[in-house]
Amino acid sequence: MPDDVKPTPEPTRGWPRAAALFGIMLATSVFQSSVLLGGPFLALGLTLGVRRSSAIAVSALALLVVLSGGSRDGVWYVERGWALLVGGCFAAFTLRRPAATFSGRALAAVAGAGALAAAFFAVSSGAWSSVRWSIQDRLGTGVGTAMEAWRTMRGGEALPPSLVSAVYRTVEAQSAVFPALLGIASMAGLGVAWWMYVRLSSGDDQGLGPLREFRFNDHLVWLFIGGLILLMLRWGDSFSGLGVNTVVFMGALYALRGAAVIMFLSGGLSVFGYILVVLGLVIMPPLVLTGAMVVGIGDTWLDVRSRVGTLTA
Repeated sequence: MPDDVKPTPEPTRGWPRAAALFGIMLATSVFQSSVLLGGPFLALGLTLGVRRSSAIAVSALALLVVLSGGSRDGVWYVERGWALLVGGCFAAFTLRRPAATFSGRALAAVAGAGALAAAFFAVSSGAWSSVRWSIQDRLGTGVGTAMEAWRTMRGGEALPPSLVSAVYRTVEAQSAVFPALLGIASMAGLGVAWWMYVRLSSGDDQGLGPLREFRFNDHLVWLFIGGLILLMLRWGDSFSGLGVNTVVFMGALYALRGAAVIMFLSGGLSVFGYILVVLGLVIMPPLVLTGAMVVGIGDTWLDVRSRVGTLTA
């Protein structure tokens, strides 16, 4: 074999990427994860079509998930409406630009669905306040149930007041940034749904690219900067809420981009490396995530991976 011809590397397994996105969806979702996954898969099946029996069976299961659930209150309809809306937008962008990267299509889908949802709430008086109250009530109820179970496991002994206070402050923070968390969970759910759709429809395990290749439009850094400006100007609760949600959503994307740069430069992590990362996220998540975010933002201007690729070519 000539020296200038390099063998094509064998593709890595794709399911760990889908599993990682599924974990992100579970960790950030304020809606039912099954709905955030079932809605997009159903939209993909209805729009792009399904032929294999396995894909048809999963589509039927997704339809059952979307139509079933608990009491059909306002949140029930909002959950399913959002899941189908973001899934439909993703399917439409996939039809329009099938060669585009997954991250580009997923970002466009979340942005498009968010714009349509914002327009709906803008013309529906009191709808947004009702949704926010319902989300906060759901989060509070879930935490209250978990804390009661914990107290029972302690033999009825009351939990420390400082712990109770910290938990409810966390709930308040989650309810304040639930649009950003929903955007992150929706992108993760789209990734899992897309991987499942490609896997079941064509047998291809590479529906998602490797993390080291993750990137998005560099101009989106101005969206992050705009969010910071809204936070600093303090023009009121509405603008501050918009600013903090923008910073949280874009910050998460830049943290993931930073992780991609680190993975590219290191050539991948060993099992021990993955254990260290998990421990870091458990023990000091703000430090780890902030560091990765700084690396990701820096990559906007430095384009580290292209520079390294040029030097090693």
